[in-house]
Amino acid sequence: MPPPDAAPLPRQLAREAVYQQLCRWIIDGALKPGEQLRDLDLARQLGVSRTPVREALRRLEDEGLIETALNRWTRVAPLRLAQAAELYPVIETLDVLALRLAAPQLTTEHLGALVRANAALLAAGQARQAAEAVQADSTFHAVWVEPSGNRELQSTLEQLKRKLRRAELAYFSADSRALVSVQEHAELIRALEGRSWDEAERLLRLNWQHSLQALQEAARR
Repeated sequence: MPPPDAAPLPRQLAREAVYQQLCRWIIDGALKPGEQLRDLDLARQLGVSRTPVREALRRLEDEGLIETALNRWTRVAPLRLAQAAELYPVIETLDVLALRLAAPQLTTEHLGALVRANAALLAAGQARQAAEAVQADSTFHAVWVEPSGNRELQSTLEQLKRKLRRAELAYFSADSRALVSVQEHAELIRALEGRSWDEAERLLRLNWQHSLQALQEAARR
């Protein structure tokens, strides 16, 4: 279960909010891989009825974040390195597509958001704050997704990146991969500022490929 001091949510909680809270607990590790889940306990923790909890659990099962055995147990899905590794090339392809669609529409405000997210990543890496580093990296990559104008692409990337965040939080130390990504991001920003779209796509592909290599190396340690 989540930490006992986790703040309870409002009793009249929308189904989406229940789903989002359970998703955060799984991704951030408050609900640990392999931990068994009981809808009644979760409903009490969240201050809601069992119905929205059951709906959220079914949705999380569809996304691969939990597993069930009928009439036996429901548990947080184990972390599987092989599955995480399979996500990288898929996310890379979709993220590059999003950048390609968005690049001509990126404004100085978007570029400023990239600079700020990269600065946050640097600060988190230097402070060895893994969760903050992963969040800053996610914020950086999200900047061009909405301007891509493709809602299906946005939804798919969001779902896949949630799964990946679990692995990154589990395996990465904030001061290793984060600080390398800062330099890669800086080069990407320069390419976008110069409207060098092909170069920006190349740099983004390398960023994802290097992240996969770092995950595999971290898992071996």
